[in-house]
Amino acid sequence: MTDKDHFHDKDSIYDKQNAYHNEEYARELAADQYNSEVNGDRDEADHRRVVEGGGGLGWLALILSVIGLFFMPIVLGIAGIIIGYIALRQGARTLGGWAIGIGCLAVLIQLLSPLFW
Repeated sequence: MTDKDHFHDKDSIYDKQNAYHNEEYARELAADQYNSEVNGDRDEADHRRVVEGGGGLGWLALILSVIGLFFMPIVLGIAGIIIGYIALRQGARTLGGWAIGIGCLAVLIQLLSPLFW
């Protein structure tokens, strides 16, 4: 039985004429044709592209937030927070988080500084 094709066997559970209309059998056929090495590389590259997607925006937001500590804290701090949030959503979690934190710090320093003068 092992050297016979199971389609030609009379007692086979699969009917050759109806096999291509059967969803479960179609899934088995597709699994045999799947090459994990070729498709796996493409999936990893797509995943890496998503993770590294907001790097440029993250650096821009971080630079704006740091400059906002010294010059025009309200404008540059809020711009750093907004662009940092966009970078965070696009995948630059660390840069976006730091930009948001430093931007909030710049705005808070500006708002609280009149209390100490």
